[in-house]
Amino acid sequence: MKRSITILSLAALITAACTTTNPYTGQNQTSKVVWGTAIGAATGAATGALVAKKSGAGAIVGGLAGAAVGGGVGYYLDVQEAELRQELSSTGVGVERNDDSIRLIMPGNITFKTDSADINANFYAVLNSVAKVLNKYSNSTVMLMGFTDNTGKAEYNQTLSKNRAAAVAAYLQGRGVKASRFEILGMGPSNPIASNATATGRTQNRRVEIKIIPNK
Repeated sequence: MKRSITILSLAALITAACTTTNPYTGQNQTSKVVWGTAIGAATGAATGALVAKKSGAGAIVGGLAGAAVGGGVGYYLDVQEAELRQELSSTGVGVERNDDSIRLIMPGNITFKTDSADINANFYAVLNSVAKVLNKYSNSTVMLMGFTDNTGKAEYNQTLSKNRAAAVAAYLQGRGVKASRFEILGMGPSNPIASNATATGRTQNRRVEIKIIPNK
């Protein structure tokens, strides 16, 4: 019983000590890296306790080692997210964070010419900023997905969506991002993020998304 309390207390201590204020929302939050660290701490502590059944020291040592491992991926994403938000502020590109990835949402109306896979010249600077961060944090897979609304023929939309994703990948590659990191997908009208029943919704659905996934 005492050992279980030690494990939970260690994870709770790490989490409580690292609650911060989100600079974008002003709300208190626990960083994703802290959650990873706390989980790693609890897992490491449990392993350490099994190894050293007669002593609580195994739990503590295991917890510290697990904390270091658990915080790795979370920290890697935290720093990328912060830099991407800074670089892409006021550009119209959405930055969303999931537990294990970062998602960039690039609206088609600011990224491409109408009904075309040619990137707008005034969007080059935005992609330059994306490439800068991707090159700095190179240990990740970069999934590029093109989407359309549901108007027009499905086959045409499928081709257009993939060509747009490929165009973004080609530009980023030209800025030094290794081609081996890319996965390029044409999604057509699948996975809409708004209603296709309105012009505003269709505009939102015409987009390219970049999903950054750390290599484990």
